[in-house]
Amino acid sequence: MTQDFYSEMTTRNIGFISEAEQASLKGGAVFVAGVGGMGGAAVQMLVRAGVGKIAIADLDTFEISNLNRQLFAFTDTVDRLKAEVTAEGLKRINPDLDLVVLGAEWTERLDELARDYPVIINGCDDIPATAQLYRKAKQHGATVIDAYASPLPSVIVVRPNDPRPEERLGYPIKGVDWKSITDEQAADSFMKELEWVMTHSSSHTHIDLTAAAEMAAGKRKRMSFAPMVTTAGCLMAGEALAMLMGRKTKTDYRGWFMNTRDAKCERPLPAPIGWLKGIVVRRLMQKLLAG
Repeated sequence: MTQDFYSEMTTRNIGFISEAEQASLKGGAVFVAGVGGMGGAAVQMLVRAGVGKIAIADLDTFEISNLNRQLFAFTDTVDRLKAEVTAEGLKRINPDLDLVVLGAEWTERLDELARDYPVIINGCDDIPATAQLYRKAKQHGATVIDAYASPLPSVIVVRPNDPRPEERLGYPIKGVDWKSITDEQAADSFMKELEWVMTHSSSHTHIDLTAAAEMAAGKRKRMSFAPMVTTAGCLMAGEALAMLMGRKTKTDYRGWFMNTRDAKCERPLPAPIGWLKGIVVRRLMQKLLAG
């Protein structure tokens, strides 16, 4: 990486962060799994902040429906591979970036990725692949930064010794080889996540619940909105940058939600209250799914 170019590119960072912290970012390494909505926003922030080594992975192509929120989606990138297009965009920001670009083979290289990139951002919405990512991260001592499937921007930080989401949220896939996870098990896992989100945040007041029920039942694609998706990606990038610089944050494996409408941070409820609200949420979800 050319020192003069890098110094000029990152000169306005100094003051928010120190010269020593900028040097840590330059020497830092982050793997971003999935570079669509949240992952695409996150990786762009990382490169603009000056992270020197990045790996990205995505097996999908851009679609017209991605134009509403994904930062590397344009009319002339529709039908092109997301990883390839994103790589081109990142190199336009920093031509000297140490960049590894992966497609569908990324899941087979997780041992290598979790070893070489101690900070991982998960922008993947595939339940089996995400489960394997978390398992390999634990095995190799990597930290995973993620967000919930929620209409509110959110962020979670799962360190190596923290419980995996499949354990904490009670997914029916614990102990199941990731390649053997069925569509039904994946769908049940997704519903467990939605139940937790609705229990511990005001997410249900920010969406059309009928549309949400259709999404949960597989009758429509996931809903996404640019302000929510991009903000979540920036929150994830912020946690990654803090880790690389050695700064501590209060985000943990349970995470938190940003409620911009009411200008407040929503954190997980205490256990007794969460348990009681969870009963109400499960009944509501059952009613919605029943139509």
